[in-house]
Amino acid sequence: MPSPLPTSAHQLPPGGLSNRLGLGFMRLLAALPLSWVRAMGWLLGHALHTVARRRRRIARTNWALCFPEQGADERDRAVRRHFVYFAQAWLDRSWLWEASDATVRRRLTLTGDLQALAGNEPTVLFAPHFVGMDAGWTALTAHLERRFCGIYAEQLNADVDRWMAQGRQRFGEPHIVAMRQGLKPLVAALRQGLPLYLLPDMDYGTRDSVFVPFFGVQTATITSLSRFARMARARVVPVISRLTPQGYEVTVLSPWADYPTGDVEADTATMNTHLEGFIRATPEQYYWVHKRFKTRPDGEPSFYAHL
Repeated sequence: MPSPLPTSAHQLPPGGLSNRLGLGFMRLLAALPLSWVRAMGWLLGHALHTVARRRRRIARTNWALCFPEQGADERDRAVRRHFVYFAQAWLDRSWLWEASDATVRRRLTLTGDLQALAGNEPTVLFAPHFVGMDAGWTALTAHLERRFCGIYAEQLNADVDRWMAQGRQRFGEPHIVAMRQGLKPLVAALRQGLPLYLLPDMDYGTRDSVFVPFFGVQTATITSLSRFARMARARVVPVISRLTPQGYEVTVLSPWADYPTGDVEADTATMNTHLEGFIRATPEQYYWVHKRFKTRPDGEPSFYAHL
């Protein structure tokens, strides 16, 4: 199953948006200057780094596997910065979904090969799990006339689910497909010319996955990017989101040449190679608190057993 828009509960910080009081707090944040929201995110990030010990250990393990050349002190500083970025991006959802249209558009800069998204050619957007992934979706739907397609996973809390769904649909009348509906509606939307915003870079187990290198480690990686591109005869266009002091810079890269091929495993390895390059540009902003190497080939021990 392809990855949804970033709506899954594992992205909520402890004690996060679980009730109407939390939603009210986020709506209040939307009216504050961005510097204030980011300052609160800085404080929250340091607090999470202290109290969320298991997630901190997961992030450290992931970082050590991907950047083995770095020492423990350098790794710990990077993971602490990641928690700050993570918390700031979470609080930024307040203004992304509640601030005025003018404020949102002003804080989201869309750059790069925008011509790649002109017209109606079938297109899959490769949107890796950087902390600004929600901002990337909002920037596309707010700045471009083209209608987009996304996948939605329902939240357990009805109030949170409603707030998140409305926030992600506030610009551009996007076509949102529930995960339970399967692949057919997504392929149909692609063929009709709606670019699909896809996040296929997490470990979802062995189903629909292959083991390919990711930072030199054999990693279970879902094949949805290659499969969607092949089924819909679509191009793949990467979209990279970077948190900045002014908001977010969202960059549309040029379509990949000769992708997909007839080899799904090779295509998925190519995706991870590109992803490594994107991560190295802003490593602390990637989503390190997920067990990226959770699923191991038969006979290999878990990297997270000591946690």
